[in-house]
Amino acid sequence: MSNTPTPIATPIDSSARMPTWFIPHGGGPCFFMDWSPPDAWNPMVDFLKNLAATLPRTPKAMVMVSAHWLEPHFAVTSGAQPELIYDYYGFPPHTYELTYPAPGEPALADQIVKTLNAAGIASAPNSQRGFDHGMFIPLKLIFPQANIPVVQLSLHNSLDPARHLEAGRALESLRDQGVLIIGSGMSFHNMRAYGNPEFSPISDAFDAWLTTAVESSPPERHRMLTHWEQAPGARQCHPRRAEEHLIPLMTATGVASSEPGRKVFSDRVMETTLSAFCFG
Repeated sequence: MSNTPTPIATPIDSSARMPTWFIPHGGGPCFFMDWSPPDAWNPMVDFLKNLAATLPRTPKAMVMVSAHWLEPHFAVTSGAQPELIYDYYGFPPHTYELTYPAPGEPALADQIVKTLNAAGIASAPNSQRGFDHGMFIPLKLIFPQANIPVVQLSLHNSLDPARHLEAGRALESLRDQGVLIIGSGMSFHNMRAYGNPEFSPISDAFDAWLTTAVESSPPERHRMLTHWEQAPGARQCHPRRAEEHLIPLMTATGVASSEPGRKVFSDRVMETTLSAFCFG
């Protein structure tokens, strides 16, 4: 497999609604520290740095669905200035001093909660929750000015793909209001497998299946992603009850329930294939 990343999407027409993304957020604060090999994350960094240029306009606000927040219902950050949560461990001291002072957006949080509840999907605001690294690590590259309001949406701790597809569908109209919705996770996430070349073909097979699913017609995409465990190597790529890094893809997909999806990035990192997808 080539280490050359797939080119990112071309800019979208200015009359279009906002697309929705599923992006890889790397390993901890990997983009902001020395790594071995030193260029391991470079293609992903370049991809993330160039993503904003593919948008039709600057987002009015963003909704980030992070793999690092699970609740018994869908929760939404509702604070005006959430603090950062450095929820990674054993990294260099300077990585716990990273900043990303993006404001929250309480009015948007309230709208999300009301929209989900009206759709019969239990949701509640959380004014105390901060921004975790699944949010601020990639956004430091995509929107380094940190001047766009952000709301985080949790995962449901059932990790049920259908439930997250449904939640995404309920929020689709936000895209017509200039809101960018991002699923932040990893298309492969088995902590014991990173760096093991035996997992290269396993991750390749799963990634090929996932790409086919994303690029299928919306009804077939929905069916395949609902039953993602049937993919080749599914549980080797996302061990049971550890699939939280894949589930943000379901919410991002649901937000574009009738629109095409496509792979916009892929690279080999730590002997595994990691990809990003765009919808709309």
